[in-house]
Amino acid sequence: MAVVKDYKFLKDKILGLTGVDLNSYKEAQMKRRIDQLIDKKGIADYPAYIELLKKDKAAMEEFLNHFTINVSNFYRNPEQWQFMDKEVIPELIGRFGKSLKIWSAACSTGDEPYSLVMALSRHIPMNLIRIYATDIDKTILFKAKRGIYVEKSLEDIPKDFRAKYFTKIEGKELEAIAKEKGNEDLRTLRVGYRISDEIKSRVTFKQANLLEPRDYPKDYNMIVCRNVLIYFTEDAKDAVFRRFHDSLVKEGVLFIGSTEQITGYKDMNFTRKNSFFYERVD
Repeated sequence: MAVVKDYKFLKDKILGLTGVDLNSYKEAQMKRRIDQLIDKKGIADYPAYIELLKKDKAAMEEFLNHFTINVSNFYRNPEQWQFMDKEVIPELIGRFGKSLKIWSAACSTGDEPYSLVMALSRHIPMNLIRIYATDIDKTILFKAKRGIYVEKSLEDIPKDFRAKYFTKIEGKELEAIAKEKGNEDLRTLRVGYRISDEIKSRVTFKQANLLEPRDYPKDYNMIVCRNVLIYFTEDAKDAVFRRFHDSLVKEGVLFIGSTEQITGYKDMNFTRKNSFFYERVD
């Protein structure tokens, strides 16, 4: 079914309904994803879809989940986590002590902030670890707080962490969890892995929008935001990186994804430690 192509109408209405500014996302990618969703639902045009979003909470959650790109796994790009373990964390502890303030921005299903807790646990007592984790998607945050994962998500975790902090669940136990409200996505899962409460308790989750300046906290020693900004326009990315700079303390570190780079990082008063770690210098 063809979709009416008045994308400006859609962007204006979505901004009013959700506060999400689609102008900050690469148009070709976002429009294609949204058109596929609308076509799949058999809706004739954007105005009809907007009316559905206004009255149907489930449709609104589906839209937010669909337009955000939630691809994550524990210790994604292990060599970068090894650099953080050997170089970055010891340096941060040397500068700021063991009570580090760390923000996992666009945390998706929780793999990243939980990975941070485990990585820090090699250097810092567990009771001192605090991670602030944010994402725009409420459904994804629910899954992050739940802490149940497929085996593929765990493939890069160090073996000792996997053995210590994950419990295999299957059969009737998994079926019972899947029947609980909000856990419908687990119904087709035959085996799951639940992360320990010891790790979960070190993370505070909150809904936040990277395109909203007021959602940026202050005085952080490290910010981790990986493989998200590739979907933003160049202007939006530039604005986000500048806000990350302002959220860091001097000599704080920003950890970005392997698909990203900060163009003009020197003009933003960052220095590059390696391809994926940047340090605030002013």
